[in-house]
Amino acid sequence: MNPVLASRLANIAPFHVMELAKMAAELERQGRSIIHMGIGEPDFTAPPPVVEAASRAMADGRLQYTSAVGIPALREEIAAHYQRVYGLQIAPSRIIVTAGASAALLLACAALVDKGAEVLMPDPSYPCNRHFVAAFDGVARMIPSGPEQRFQLSDAVVRKQWSETTRGVLLASPSNPTGTSIPHAELAKIVGTVREKGGFTIVDEIYQGLTYDEEPFSALSLGDDVVVINSFSKYFNMTGWRLGWLVVPEYLVPQVEKLAQNLFICASSIAQHAGVACFTPESIAIYEERKAEFKRRRDYIVPALGQLGFQVPVMPDGAFYVYANCSALSDDADRLTIDMLHQAGVVLVPGLDFGPYTAREYIRLSYATSLDNLQEAVARLAKFLGLNPVHSRVC
Repeated sequence: MNPVLASRLANIAPFHVMELAKMAAELERQGRSIIHMGIGEPDFTAPPPVVEAASRAMADGRLQYTSAVGIPALREEIAAHYQRVYGLQIAPSRIIVTAGASAALLLACAALVDKGAEVLMPDPSYPCNRHFVAAFDGVARMIPSGPEQRFQLSDAVVRKQWSETTRGVLLASPSNPTGTSIPHAELAKIVGTVREKGGFTIVDEIYQGLTYDEEPFSALSLGDDVVVINSFSKYFNMTGWRLGWLVVPEYLVPQVEKLAQNLFICASSIAQHAGVACFTPESIAIYEERKAEFKRRRDYIVPALGQLGFQVPVMPDGAFYVYANCSALSDDADRLTIDMLHQAGVVLVPGLDFGPYTAREYIRLSYATSLDNLQEAVARLAKFLGLNPVHSRVC
């Protein structure tokens, strides 16, 4: 007889993105050509200066455990990055290096979420965010947030939905799955309201480096009490290196350090030494070129989706996702994505992962693949839908 499992497992749903990826892998084993636009992983990898820094660290034997909060050189470089890009003075002591943004979110929730504590977030949201809250027996309260709100929470909604059990908000700007950001003025109002209520604000900024249409800003500009998550996976193209960071108020540092010591010991030492090289002028120049390429892909795929019959109600201004309404093509986004995979060889993701509000009407597309692949995917989808070839301008 198997032992009784923890009851919290009932609140953790499977990740359908990964299920589709498994289906796609099986088709590839059968010899099918599959274009992947499901998982949000850049097709770029770490640039040469970063790889060389990792090689030097290994050759020099810098492979031991580090401090649970990260090596000083990396914390200082991250702080300097905030100064250069956002004009913010962030003390390196407030920066905690983590084993990816997932570890950062886990630590933040471990420090701030009590049993039964309610955390507000928009529906749709990245699914793991609500599961991090559930992992600490909190309640992720997802608020339906449509295109008229840019799929984000507003200050008015936060005020209206705040209850006696609400303890904070968990936001993402730019967001996965929508690629939309919260305007600075609106985010300032939300932070002010949460502060007034005595709650916490956690902002996931892992796509902040990939902001295309406006000057990027960090929620850290809104006060030292805002908790910010970031990562080396997206802008810095280091997904498998599992490296991220967390910025917290000074009073939280010893508490989060204590948690990190027990839960993780430290982030990968090799990845940390490599991460220092991400901030050199040579590396930043490469990242900015790649950012421009992501924007070029966005500017191709959004109008192409419109010609295929999808509706994109909000232009994504960041990340590398498009959240598209497919209701003109199907009343079941899940079934549609499975059919597109098997019949067209194109992986897209249904809204099912991101919350019930948009589950049946929306699909998420990741344009973190080459322009050639995007064009081939559009051609395949046009054929699948019985349409003439789609012509969309490539800038």
